[in-house]
Amino acid sequence: MSYEITEVHALEVLDSRARPTLEVSVRLSSGAMASAGVPSGASTGTREAVELRDGDPERFNGAGVTKAASNVNGEVNRLLAGRQWPSLAEVDRALVELDGTANKSRLGANAIVGTSMAAARAMAMADGQPLYRWLAPQGAELRLPVPHFNVVNGGAHAQNDLEFQEFMLAPIGLPSFHEALRAGAEVYQALRGLLHARKHSTGLGDEGGFAPNLGSPEEVLDLLVEAISKAGYSPGRQGVAIALDPAASEMREPDGTYRYSPGRRFSSDEMVARYETLVADYPIWSIEDGLAEDDWEGWESLTARLGGRVQLVGDDLFVTNPSIIRQGIERKVANSALIKLNQIGTVTETLEAIAICNSAGYSQMVSHRSGETPDSFIADLSVAVGCGQLKTGAPARGERVAKYNRLLAIEAELPGAPYGLPGQG
Repeated sequence: MSYEITEVHALEVLDSRARPTLEVSVRLSSGAMASAGVPSGASTGTREAVELRDGDPERFNGAGVTKAASNVNGEVNRLLAGRQWPSLAEVDRALVELDGTANKSRLGANAIVGTSMAAARAMAMADGQPLYRWLAPQGAELRLPVPHFNVVNGGAHAQNDLEFQEFMLAPIGLPSFHEALRAGAEVYQALRGLLHARKHSTGLGDEGGFAPNLGSPEEVLDLLVEAISKAGYSPGRQGVAIALDPAASEMREPDGTYRYSPGRRFSSDEMVARYETLVADYPIWSIEDGLAEDDWEGWESLTARLGGRVQLVGDDLFVTNPSIIRQGIERKVANSALIKLNQIGTVTETLEAIAICNSAGYSQMVSHRSGETPDSFIADLSVAVGCGQLKTGAPARGERVAKYNRLLAIEAELPGAPYGLPGQG
């Protein structure tokens, strides 16, 4: 089957951080029409595909996206409209060729990924399939993911002294997605109560987690273990485990050391040793971006020392880029990849990155960005590829909850579908 695109159109809208982003719509001759909201990150890898921003200081402090919208409404629409397209892959290939840069900076990765996502939705509608089934690679198992709830925000996501960016709850040991969602919400409320009782702020960071001004990762981890137990769950892989995203590229100083907490800096080797201590002392199952994106020797050491005990996720390290992921596999760096559509810029390249991970035995975690919209594309994507993991913020704020609620709907459509990490059940 081929798909005739009749129109591609973009609007400048707002994301969850009150910054402009794009909403792209694609219409087909069949009458199918779908839209996609484009997310935007706060802490971004230097090798990510590049968002196109206007740079006009008189509008949104230079962060407007009218140029990207114009590119969609002009060049992209002229390229795609009025033609038959045999597949999404052909559309994505044409978009990459039209842009003509290595990092999608001419048209803007925001323009390209929004078009790619909207086209995927419209094609799925034309075929009469839910997006998760239409996206699923041949032979992939549809699987409900373990939600990773970012319940304490630090780093670039909050105005506090916490250097680590994300402290997440991962209900690995729960029997179903809806029970895992309930566990996340109940622990989140228990954590709110603990913070309130101890006179800590319960204000929220960018991703809906609390942003207390605590001084060290250990203080947060102690609170999380207490909150998990207070909510009636077992801390650890048989119940609710903990995942970390230090976002270490943001913590690194010019001399190569890492800021760990106020007044404390560690070398790369000392950071690895500290992670070993944290893993021994707390029910941590996953560490994302534990070292900086350019600290490849440190990553090799981290993987050698902890890779057999916990999941080590590359985010800024890999930026969902198939060629960089291949380099990491060759160097035995990390054992998992974070998957973000807008880091690489098309749905097709995202699926390629996932396939490369699968071929090497690397796990994957599909992820949102700190600047989000109510778009729930990543919920369908996580089910489609069967990776068993999704992080999309706290069980709070509409743009985060939209993804979790979409998974509830998918779960209802797929009675008996497995939940959790591949091989778990």
